[in-house]
Amino acid sequence: MLEGSLADKMVLFALPLAASSVLQQLFNAADLAVVGRFASAQAMAAVGSNTAVVNLIISLFVGLSVGANVVIASLIGAGHRERINQAVHTIVAVAFIAGILLTGLGILLTPPILRLMAAPKEVMDLAIIYLRVYFLAMPAILVYNYGSAILRSKGDSRRPLIALSASGVINILLNLLLVIVFHLHVIGVAAATVASNVFAAGLTLHFLMTEDVTFRLDIKKLSIQENYLIQMMQIGLPAGLQGMVFSLSNVVIQSAVNSFGADAIAGATATANFDFVSYCVISAFAQTAVTFTSQNFSAGKYDRCKKVFRISMFCGIGCSALCVTVLTLLRYQFIHIFTTDENVIYYGMVRVMHCFIFHYLVGTYEISGGCLRGMNRSLLPAVISILGTCGLRLIYVFTYFRGVHTFEALFHVYPISWVFTGTLTLTAYFTVRRRLFKSGI
Repeated sequence: MLEGSLADKMVLFALPLAASSVLQQLFNAADLAVVGRFASAQAMAAVGSNTAVVNLIISLFVGLSVGANVVIASLIGAGHRERINQAVHTIVAVAFIAGILLTGLGILLTPPILRLMAAPKEVMDLAIIYLRVYFLAMPAILVYNYGSAILRSKGDSRRPLIALSASGVINILLNLLLVIVFHLHVIGVAAATVASNVFAAGLTLHFLMTEDVTFRLDIKKLSIQENYLIQMMQIGLPAGLQGMVFSLSNVVIQSAVNSFGADAIAGATATANFDFVSYCVISAFAQTAVTFTSQNFSAGKYDRCKKVFRISMFCGIGCSALCVTVLTLLRYQFIHIFTTDENVIYYGMVRVMHCFIFHYLVGTYEISGGCLRGMNRSLLPAVISILGTCGLRLIYVFTYFRGVHTFEALFHVYPISWVFTGTLTLTAYFTVRRRLFKSGI
């Protein structure tokens, strides 16, 4: 990452990341497709109505994995390889503890959360069952994400993809077995999610336990070193809070979607998978920007940091735009994977044409924010996203949408917030970069 060409290395690093994220989303979409095809619209809505809740609760802790990536990448860039092993054990210990806490809180708070979101009565019982079983997977989800962050910080984005691919196959097979054969419906897809995530976490731990001495994990040596925990928090906590507040705005929007009924929930959830595929590509180049910027910034190679920004932005937005074009042109074919209900399809098509077609704009703030985090400036992009993406959406829903209560008007909030947040984050990036590179900090 510190020498030679950049574009080829960044693309080779980002592609497995993008593939991992897309596969993860496709495997999650399999839950929706199986219940939509082999159960009912109510079961599909029960799974879909939980998406925003799950993202809200785990975003804080998964955001810390960004801090884990930066901590180790910075140690590599600064040449402090002798300190890496302590950081590895701290990161994995935090993942275990946070995952256990998250499971307990999630199971306890599931009913009041769903009531707060105004989930329709006809899907409430199924939604509670799905979410409570899903929360059992939290320790495994965090161990996989934190372990993958460790591997990516040293340039290995291939093995996290292997772990996720294998677990995804398990997820789909279990979905089909538990839903079609044993007729477990919602609880079946949730149980499949738990089992597949446990497998991914176990395989990731195996990779770490067979690494070279510098990165090798020894379960007996798990401990939390205060200095590395503080560094993780300084970088990861703002990212986690950003994701949490971002998800909070989506919970509010999900509540607004709920007001249109079960068909609207199912349709919006099905086509939200389009967004996730595009976002996975953008996120892969944003994470690539974090890792490459962090190592080069710590090594004082500022010209390479500028190149990292240009390559990440060009590739990330370009690939996202390609995804948007393909999925929009084939929108009817893809939504039929999830459902054949015409009312559900109608709501899904509205979401695509009024929201998804502008999704590539997300890259303007995700990638520039990633570069800022790589330069150890994590709070600034978090604040901008909270104000620009989350604050603006909440104001929109509680003011304009109340007066124009249509499904189309609700989803106009997304492209408006993307343009606003992207403009602010790009301005912040160039301002901070100019100051830091000039002073040599």
